[in-house]
Amino acid sequence: MLRFRQMGIRNFSKLFAMPAAESVFKKQLSSTFVPASRLTASDLNPHALNAKYAVRGRIPTKAEELRNQLANKSHSLPFNKIINANIGNPQQLDQKPLTFYRQVLALLQYPELMNHQAVVDVLPKDLIERARTLLDYIGSVGAYSHSQGVPYIRQRVADFISERDGYESSPDDIFLTAGASTAVSYLLSLLSLGPQTGFLIPIPQYPLYTASLALNNSTALPYYLNEKDDWSINAEDLVKIIEDARAQGVEARCLVLINPGNPTGAILKPEAIADLLAVAARYGLVVIADEVYQENIFNGQFVSVKKVLKQLQEADGSGKFADVQLASLHSTSKGISGECGQRGGYMELVGFEDSVRAQLLKLASISLCPPVSGQALVELMINPPTEGQESYPLYKQERDAIHEALKERSSLLYEAFNTMEGVTCQKPEGAMYLFPSLTLTKKVFEEAAKVGMEPDEYYCGQLLENTGICAVPGSGFGQVEGTWHVRTTFLAPGTEWIEDWKNFHAKFMKEHQ
Repeated sequence: MLRFRQMGIRNFSKLFAMPAAESVFKKQLSSTFVPASRLTASDLNPHALNAKYAVRGRIPTKAEELRNQLANKSHSLPFNKIINANIGNPQQLDQKPLTFYRQVLALLQYPELMNHQAVVDVLPKDLIERARTLLDYIGSVGAYSHSQGVPYIRQRVADFISERDGYESSPDDIFLTAGASTAVSYLLSLLSLGPQTGFLIPIPQYPLYTASLALNNSTALPYYLNEKDDWSINAEDLVKIIEDARAQGVEARCLVLINPGNPTGAILKPEAIADLLAVAARYGLVVIADEVYQENIFNGQFVSVKKVLKQLQEADGSGKFADVQLASLHSTSKGISGECGQRGGYMELVGFEDSVRAQLLKLASISLCPPVSGQALVELMINPPTEGQESYPLYKQERDAIHEALKERSSLLYEAFNTMEGVTCQKPEGAMYLFPSLTLTKKVFEEAAKVGMEPDEYYCGQLLENTGICAVPGSGFGQVEGTWHVRTTFLAPGTEWIEDWKNFHAKFMKEHQ
C-alpha cells in the first residue's frame, strides 16, 4: 500500500490495469519469504489476559449456547427458556421501560414529531415541554456534547444531589458518563501506578473492580464483609489491611464502597460510613462510592457517602475531614429505570484538586463525550414528573409497580433459599441480588474437580443445564476461603423459576450425598 502511494497511485480501482502494479504482485507471489504466523493469546497484553469478569464468564457463555440450541427448535433440553439471573439487566428480563422516559427520548430522537398535531394531542403537555427544553440545551442528540456532559443536565444533577443530601452541589463537579463503569475506568486508570498501588475493595465485590485493577496492573486489597452481621464492615480491619500492605511495599490509595451492596444487597449505615471515612482521612484514600442502587431500597434507608462526609466536615472543627476526596457514582442502568443499554450515568467529585480534575476531563475528552441520549435519560431519572403534572399518574403507577414487584420477588427468593438444604441467605435490603451461602458435600467437590471447576461453579453449571437458570458462582465475586456462594438477581418475572430452583436443589443434594 505504501509502495503504491509512493508511486502516486490513489485510484485503486484502476490498479490492476497498470503493468507496473501487475509486476509488483507477480514479484511478491514468486518471492520465497516465509509468512509470519497469526497472533495467539500468548502474544497479547498479559494484564488483559489476567482480567476476569464473572457475570459474563463460563456459565453465562454456556447459557448463550443453550439459548441458541433452543432457538434451533431443539427438544433435547429439560427446559424451554434461559433465565438470565447472572446480571442486573432488567429489561432483558421483561421489566417494561417507563413510558415517560421512552416518549421523551422518542421526541429527542425525532423532534419533527412535535410538529404533528395528532402527536401533540395524545402526549401529556409537560412531557412535550420537557422534550423541548432538553432540545433547547442539547441541540441534537446526534451531535457531540461537551466532554464533561451537557451543562444544563449537569446543573440538573447538581440540583438533585443538593436536594437529596441537604448540601450544595456544583455542576462543575459533575461528569456525565457512559454508565457508572466508565467513571470507574477513569478513576482507576488515573490512580494506578502499578503493583505498588493498592485499592481496598469489598469482598464479595462487583468484578468490574478486580478486572479493572488487573488491566491497570495494580493490587487489589480485599476487605471481607461480615456475612453473619448483615454484610457489615469493620473499619479496624481496614487499618490492619493498609498497614500490612504497606509493610509489603504496597501503598493503599483508594477505598471502594458499594452501597447498596452488589452482590450482597446490604445497605451501609451512616455510622459505618463515618468510620470508613475516618480511615480514608487518616491515610489519604480516594473514596469511590458506587451508589448505583440507591433507588432499589426495600428495607432500611439509603444515605449517601457525600451526606455523611459533609456532616463530618460540618461537625469537626479540627479539619481532619477537609481533604477527603470522594467520587460518587450513579447510573440509569439500575434503580427503577433499568435502561442498561442507554449507557447513562454520572460522577460527582468532592475535594479533588483542580489538576486531578483536569486529567479526568482529559480522559473524558479522549472518548469525546458520553452518549447524548444517555445524558438526557440521566436528567429524566433525577428529575421525574411531579404530582400535579399530566404525566405523573402513569409514571407513578409504573414506578410503584416495578418497585413492588422487585420487593416481592426478593422476599420470595430469600424465603425459598432459606428452606433449601444446606443454604443460608441474608435478607436483602436493597439492590437487585441475593448471595446465598452453600454447604456442599464431599461428592460435589469430587465431581467439580473432575471437570476443572470450583464447587460453586459446578453447582451453577448443573443448575443451568437442568433448569435453564443462569446464576454466577460466588468464586467470581470473592468470598471467605472455604465458603461457597451463588450470586443471583431477582429480576426474572413470575415465581415458576424459583420453584424450579427449589426442585433442582433438592434433587442435586440427594444425588450428591
